[in-house]
Formats: sequence, C-alpha cells, structure tokens
Amino acid sequence: MTAIPAAQPTGAHRGRRAANRRPGPPEDVPRWERWALASVLVLATVLYSWGIGHAALHPFYGAAIRSMAGSWRAFFFGGLDASGSISIDKLPGAFWPDAVSVWLFGPHTWAAALPQVVEGVLTVWLLHRIVRAWAGPFAALIAALTLTLTPVTVALNRATIPDTALTLLLVAAAGALQKAVRTERLLPLITCGIWVGLAFQTKMLQAWLVLPVFATVYQLAAPGTRLNRALRLLLAGAVALAVSCSWMLIAWATPAASRPYLDGTSDNNPFALVFGYNGLSRFSSDSTAFGAVAGTAASRTTGNTGWDMLINHTIGPQVAWFLPLAVLAAVLGFVWRAGQPRTDLPRAGFVMWGGWLAVHTLVFSASNGNHAYYTAVIAPALAALAGGGLALFRSEYEAKYEPKQAATDEQEPEAEHEAGGRRHLALPAGIVLTAVWALVLDWPTRFVSWLLPVVVMLALCGVVGLWSRGPRTSPRMIQAALAAGIAATLVVPAGWAVSGLNPLYAGAATSPMAGPVGKSYYEHPRHAPRRRGLGRPNARDTALLDYLTTHRHGEKYLLATQAAYTAEPLLRATSEPILVMGGFTGGTPFPTAQRLGSLVATHQLRFALLTTQRPTTPATTWVKSHCTHIRPTAYARHTDGSFALYDCSNSPR
Repeated sequence: MTAIPAAQPTGAHRGRRAANRRPGPPEDVPRWERWALASVLVLATVLYSWGIGHAALHPFYGAAIRSMAGSWRAFFFGGLDASGSISIDKLPGAFWPDAVSVWLFGPHTWAAALPQVVEGVLTVWLLHRIVRAWAGPFAALIAALTLTLTPVTVALNRATIPDTALTLLLVAAAGALQKAVRTERLLPLITCGIWVGLAFQTKMLQAWLVLPVFATVYQLAAPGTRLNRALRLLLAGAVALAVSCSWMLIAWATPAASRPYLDGTSDNNPFALVFGYNGLSRFSSDSTAFGAVAGTAASRTTGNTGWDMLINHTIGPQVAWFLPLAVLAAVLGFVWRAGQPRTDLPRAGFVMWGGWLAVHTLVFSASNGNHAYYTAVIAPALAALAGGGLALFRSEYEAKYEPKQAATDEQEPEAEHEAGGRRHLALPAGIVLTAVWALVLDWPTRFVSWLLPVVVMLALCGVVGLWSRGPRTSPRMIQAALAAGIAATLVVPAGWAVSGLNPLYAGAATSPMAGPVGKSYYEHPRHAPRRRGLGRPNARDTALLDYLTTHRHGEKYLLATQAAYTAEPLLRATSEPILVMGGFTGGTPFPTAQRLGSLVATHQLRFALLTTQRPTTPATTWVKSHCTHIRPTAYARHTDGSFALYDCSNSPR
C-alpha cells in the first residue's frame, strides 16, 4: 500500500539529532517505479522535442539569442544585436543557455530550442523526486505524468520563452525548501534562496511570488525554535535578494558607454527595467511607472485577467484540467492532518503547493493581463497536488478496507480512520470530479469529443470497481480499477497536449498554446506569426540584406531600424550589427536624434529602415528630414508599403 508518510512528533526535548532523523518515504524502490519514470521522461522528451527543427522561435527573443551567441557584451547584457547597442526588455538569464547552444551548434532553430526541451524534461524529473520524498512513488508518478501532459507545458517547452527556465528553477527551490524543512539543515535553505535568485534572472519579480509561501511553510513546519527559524529565514532571504539583484547591480555599476542601453526604460536604469517596465506597469494605469517608457501599460493589456482567469475558454484548457482535484487535495490534506504535530511533513507539502497555486492565481487575476503561457508556472503545483491528493485519498481508501495493515506506528491509528467517516469515498469522488471537469473544459470547442466515450467508460470502470469493493475483491482488480480511473482523468488533457505537435494547433510563436485555442490565436490577423527560424530569411529580407551588404562601405551598423518589429527577421538571418531604434515597443528614447546624427556623420551608419506600424520618435523624424528615400524596386521586387528604406550618406554633416 502506498500512503503519504507521516512524520513522527518532534518535541524540543528530543533535540536537533532527533529532528535530523525525521522519517521520509522508504528508501527501497519498487520494481515498477524505474520503468514507469523512464517511460514518463521518454514521453516528455518526445512531446517537447518532436519537430524541434521547426520550433516556434519567439521573433524578438530568437533575434536576441543569435546576437548573444556572437558577442560577450551582447551575451552578458542581453544585447538585441551583436554590437550590444540596446538590450532586450528582460533580464538575459533565461536566454544564456539558448545562446550557448547556438554558439556551440551554430545558428539553427533546433539549437536555440534545445535548452527549452532539456529544461522541460528536467522539471518533470525533478518534480518526481520532490513529490516522491513528500508523498511516495505513487504520488510522484502521477505528478510527473500530469505535468508532462499539461497542454501549456508542451506548447511552452517547444518555444523560446523565459517561463520554462523560471519553472525549472522554482521547482528546484521548492525541493530545497522541502529538504530544509525535513532535515533542519541550513544549507538546503540557503540553496533555496539561490535557486529563487537565479529564477529572478529569468523573469524578475515573478520569481519572488513563492517567497511568502516558502517562508510560511518553513516557519510553520521546520524544526527548531521560532527565533531560530526566523533568523534562518532572514539569512536565506538575504541570499535570495543578493543573487536576484546581482545582474542589476553589475549593470548599474557599468558605465553606460560600456553596455547596451536598457530597453523599456526612459533613464537607462536597470531598476527601472525590472521594477517599472516589468513590474508596476503591469498592475497600474501609469505607463511611466518607475521609469518605464510611455505606453508600456497599455501595450501589456493582453486580457485573461480577473477571478475567473484560470477557467476561461483560453487558459482553462491549457492548464486547469486538475484544478478542482488540486483544490480538494489542498483543503482535505490540510484539514485531515490538523491534529498532527507542527512539523508534520505531509501537511507542509499541501501548504507549500497549495500556497504556490493560490498566490500565483491571485497575482495573475490582479494584473493588467496575462498570456496563457504565463500559467505554466502553476502547472507543477497542480501536478504535485493531484499526485499528493490521490495518494492521500488512496491511503484513506486502503485504510477503510485494511485497517489492521494501515494502523502502524507511522500512520494514523484505526480509530482516527473510523472517526473520519466516509473519507474513503474521496478517491472515487476525486476521479469523478476530475473526469467531469475535463469534459466541461473541452465542451465549448469539442476538440477531442471523439475521446468522450473513452473517458466515460474508463471513469465508470474505475469508480464502479472502487465503489463495489468487497471482502473477496482481489487486489489486482482494485489496482486495475484505480488505473482506469486515473487514465480517465488524463485522456482529454493528453489529447490537447499532443495537438501542440501540429504547428496549426500550437499558437503563435509569441504566445504558444495548444489545441483549437492556439489555432484561433494563430489565425487572428493581429497575432499572425512569422515562423522564421535562425538563418532563414524570406525572399524580401534576402533581397534587402543583399542590397545593404553590396552598398555597405565600412560602416559599423548594417542599418538602423525603427523598433524591434522591423529588425527581428534581419537579426535572425545575420549576425551583423543593427541599430534598433526605440527597442521592443519603438518608444524607448534610444538613440537620441543627436546621437543618430553623430553616427551618420562619423560614417558608422548609412541606411535606416522605417515602418508605419510604430510611433514616430525624434530619431525617426531626423531620418525623414535628413536622409533620402530609396525606391522599393531598388531592393525588393514586391513590397506592401509598410517599410521604407532611407540612405543617409548624403545627409548634412
């Protein structure tokens, strides 16, 4: 029988040595576990890497990855072009592995996407280890399989977006915290702070959302005196803060001339990039909050906000398949173990993963808007609660029918199970609830309606088999019923997840999603993706690059472009320096008109490419008034009129 291990009472009189011996799950590994885990990891690898040569590279981040692979300056500071004139609008940590991969293997699409696949598989493996130490092998397998088959996880791990690295590092932090609570050792707690700090380098303030949850869990469940726990938390928090702020402090201390201009800021300040552009502007109507560039908040209103954010028609099918089961598990896991000692490890696990889910849900609901892939960070919490919840419900179910076997020194006595009334019904009820919820999420689109009979049949087999258990029912029949019930909960999300292997159902490169929701997003004119890999320019861009290369006479920059939108396809196709005026939004005050004129006067820049799709800035006004417009037929056979190339070689010096 597999059950969540209960911690023995640890009183102050037993001392540190006794606390360090607090029991965990048995060390012996069931024969089926290694094969089951290997199968899940192989499944994850296939789902995340299938067709990796045509992965959905984010246009903006893909351009930066190629540039970072060709220059140490661009690599460390996240330069958008190889010269490192302006940075991306995020911290560069998430893209360092991608840039290293491109540096090692060359400018290939698969090389840029490979680290995302590795990070995704590592997250599955790491979550299995963490949940196993908390709730046993059965729970760990369910958690790993649930995370693997979460549709948004499959879509995201096939793209180049920071949330994959963020999720991996936060899961690693959760494992370190769990170890710190179990052993009372300081090093795991410090390690937890380091992992959170590194997660900050991938997606900044979002990494800190877990800190109040982690602090609460440690203060409530770790051994030792209250003062000792508080002091240790302060030390770990200081470590997390130091690691988090390390890049910002280095960038702040580096002279502006020796690093790129920081995109998204009006004052070239790294703290404005993190706390303004990527912080307050996401929760405020003030578009210039803490030094952010004007218009940022309006451009971030992507929808998917409010109390029902997780269950709407866009995000619900991406991540929320096990949400009711996770909430039920968190509540019952806490309530049923209310009488256990303060240091009860199973209860601490439910608090940690339940808190992770609750805090992220509240913050996402209060923000200006969220892309669906933002919610990938809560997938590990949902998976862990699903696994831990089913393990808890299974232990209560087994205890109902095998009370003598269940009443051991490390489990609740039989009297407590009898007092619990109908706790054994939680297992079939959880399976029914999850299967029905899957049908509810799929119903608006009926995307995998052909699977509905399979779900109903499996759910009936599982629930009837568990419900009708009698004295003569064989253990194999019960195991088969349980397996059928669990399969019923996984069939529909698996159908959505597998659909992400088809580019038509994988969303846009800028917003990966699975299923028909991803297809609808893909087909919307405003979100039309440009699925161009590294080194794969289209005919128009090839002709433009040929023209620029032919007419270039020693200038530092191949050309200047208006905003990243114009530069992205060219940066992915070549490693030549390109001056990106205005950064990602086109509104960043870089370069100034005076600086642009100086570059032209010193023969560092000749051409400029402007677009009608971005706002006018002093730099673009200077180009229009000082440079000569080149006829489109000179550099392209076909043009839609959205771009205009200018030659500044004859501008006044």
